Amino acid sequence: MFRRTVAVATAVALTYVIVPPPRGDRVIRVYGDLRTAEHVAVIVPGADTTAATFDGGRVRLYITPGGGARAVLAEARTLDPGARLAVVAWLGYDSPATVSLEAVTGESAGKGAVELRRYVTDTLRGKRVSLLCHSYGSVVCAKAAPGLDLADLAVFGSPGLDVSSAAELGGTPLWVGSGTQDWMRDVPKLRLGPLGFGPDPADPAFGARLFATGAAGHSDYLKPGGESLRNLTLIALGRAGEVSRG
Repeated sequence: MFRRTVAVATAVALTYVIVPPPRGDRVIRVYGDLRTAEHVAVIVPGADTTAATFDGGRVRLYITPGGGARAVLAEARTLDPGARLAVVAWLGYDSPATVSLEAVTGESAGKGAVELRRYVTDTLRGKRVSLLCHSYGSVVCAKAAPGLDLADLAVFGSPGLDVSSAAELGGTPLWVGSGTQDWMRDVPKLRLGPLGFGPDPADPAFGARLFATGAAGHSDYLKPGGESLRNLTLIALGRAGEVSRG
């Protein structure tokens, strides 16, 4: 079934529809002024994300892509009122259901990575781009990262990145957050044939930079007032030296 992809640039009240509409249930929305932004953070959500839950339908709005994007933008304005940051909530792929075979294999992530690379290359050229990737979305980002011009790649609540070490991601600085209350910490990180995504990127041996998240649960990494949100926003702003380490 064909559905529409809608992208909204909120600063200029511009709405456009891609024609012909691509397959899937996809929405891309920009918060802030993309035209004047120096820094762009792209939030890539995980499983069970649809157009219906993109910016609503949840009690805690910050767990939605749109609510999380607004939280990052608000935090940036607190940290630096003059920061020229735009935040993209990017549901440009077919997010699998949490309880499904697709959620433990890389097929959806691989297809999503192609679309993410295209978006960053075609739309964000010339910007300082950071990817902020949650859960299954971190697999999408890891597959997109090699060869892509990125300032930073930050993953949180990740099931694994389908690589053996940070060195396989093409040299982009990799940041990893794993909240102490995140159930994903208890999920075995391994690969059995086509199932699973390999070692835990939060393991020090993986070679990533660990950022502090406090007692974040699986959906709490962009919670306003949280240590995780502050650190992810600092990463997006290019202020790595101020990020508290995990």
